[in-house]
Amino acid sequence: MIKQSDILAVVDLQNQRLEEKEVGLERDLLSILPMNLFNHALIISGIRRCGKSTLLKQFIKKGHHDAFFLNFDTPKFYNFELGDFEILDLIITESGKKFLFFDEIQVVDGWELYVRQKLDEGFRIAITGLNASLLSKELGTKLTGRHITKELFPFSFSEFLRYKSLAPNVETFLQYLKIGGFPEYVKTANPDILDTLLDDILYRDIAVRHNIRDVKSLKRLITFLISNVGNLVTATKLTQPLGIKTSATILDYFSYFEQSYLLYLMPKFSYSYRAQIVNPRKIYLIDTGLVDVVSVTFNQDMGRKMENVIFLELRRQNKELYYYNENGIECDFVVCKNNVAEQLIQVCYELNPENSAREERGLMDAMDFFKLNKGTIVTLNQQDVILHQGKRIDVVPAYVLFK
Repeated sequence: MIKQSDILAVVDLQNQRLEEKEVGLERDLLSILPMNLFNHALIISGIRRCGKSTLLKQFIKKGHHDAFFLNFDTPKFYNFELGDFEILDLIITESGKKFLFFDEIQVVDGWELYVRQKLDEGFRIAITGLNASLLSKELGTKLTGRHITKELFPFSFSEFLRYKSLAPNVETFLQYLKIGGFPEYVKTANPDILDTLLDDILYRDIAVRHNIRDVKSLKRLITFLISNVGNLVTATKLTQPLGIKTSATILDYFSYFEQSYLLYLMPKFSYSYRAQIVNPRKIYLIDTGLVDVVSVTFNQDMGRKMENVIFLELRRQNKELYYYNENGIECDFVVCKNNVAEQLIQVCYELNPENSAREERGLMDAMDFFKLNKGTIVTLNQQDVILHQGKRIDVVPAYVLFK
């Protein structure tokens, strides 16, 4: 049990720091967060160190100066239990505040019961959380229909430009490909930050949470995946080279990586859900900065990193994403809404005589398949229009597309 005086001390210290600390770059997500919530909790979820706490502070300063703020991810709360919420209730009642901001509350077992109780009592609530578990079983069982979820990513290209006061061009886009968007790494360029981040995710968010003893295999797998951004992967083909006993274990690890927002495994487009499951998936990371710091591949494929950035920009827009592959002909992105293709995108670092026919063919084949008359090839620094058989392909530089 935690004493009331201990909770009060944490509240006072954290609120003092909240007043003193700079709130940093205003994030794009801030403009679409609902300011007046009633009967619903606002959930802000995302990977470690992407700026969730800073976003919450920006949200408070924007219009909720009288909010009650508490970050549960502190050593003084390591033994915080469900019963300790009774003491917290006393403090909240004495404060007279009706808007509650809870940072990393998911570290307390049973937190969702307390949040539901406070919603029933008429409180307005905003929460941040580390991983996608906040979007799944906890919310699905205890907060069904009582939450609005928003996901925060590391800096987008446009946020990166604003943070560093740069203009969109080839040079700045190449900087972004290399550095990525984790705010602290963008600020310091210290690779130890990303190394520590990855270790925290593997050990604290995955190994401890899921009781994994063979952490070396876990790390071998994530190192392989980071070194193969944009490539296809299947669990069955990784067991022997990585020394992991079963494909079921690898599938579990895949799930844990995705839950922690570390990576995404994009499926092949198919009208059959079973076909989506059994076909290989494409690997994309939460941030390209990790590739330079962690990857064991010395010959970096810039086209694949560019593809990763395009994936993330589309994912930020909550797009439904697949790759297209029929008869060995591939298109990088099929952007869908309710399983209906709306946009086709091919990514190519540079179109040249050796690859242009292949890139155009992949896009044209996908346009035929989905009965679309327009597609896009994203390049580093080329702009053009290609017309063929009544269909149009726009060639655009990446830095223009997502500036």
